[in-house]
Amino acid sequence: MLFGVRMATTTLSVVQVYTDGSCFKNPGPGGWAFVVVHDDHIDSFTGGELYTTNNRMELRAVIEALHVLKLCTGVIEVYTDSLWVLNCAQRLWKRNANLDMWSEYDSVASGKTLNWKWVRGHSGNKYNELVDKLARKKAEFYNNIY
Repeated sequence: MLFGVRMATTTLSVVQVYTDGSCFKNPGPGGWAFVVVHDDHIDSFTGGELYTTNNRMELRAVIEALHVLKLCTGVIEVYTDSLWVLNCAQRLWKRNANLDMWSEYDSVASGKTLNWKWVRGHSGNKYNELVDKLARKKAEFYNNIY
């Protein structure tokens, strides 16, 4: 059963979400991925675009995760290896680019309790490595049809 469907009937106190984006020829074909981890449940989601940037894919992964977790009333721990996403999401850095996506982010994040966590990319964190692999695979898919 999809995690998002299970969310409709379950109130979860803490959910972990790992996100990542990947892009070839920045800008160029890109992919995004996230995994939702709660208890012993792990669900993964991916997507991509033919022409995009790495930053847009990093942010798209977060936005799509929050769409899936729209019914979650607990704390969402968002893990990212993108300091740009982490700092702009918390408004520690000024949002100078991709304002269309930041508007979408603000909409889906509204009313949610987000706890941001930075994880160093390629440091052996199994879920960060998983979303990196999934995002790259999706970016490769779009690169092959570009």
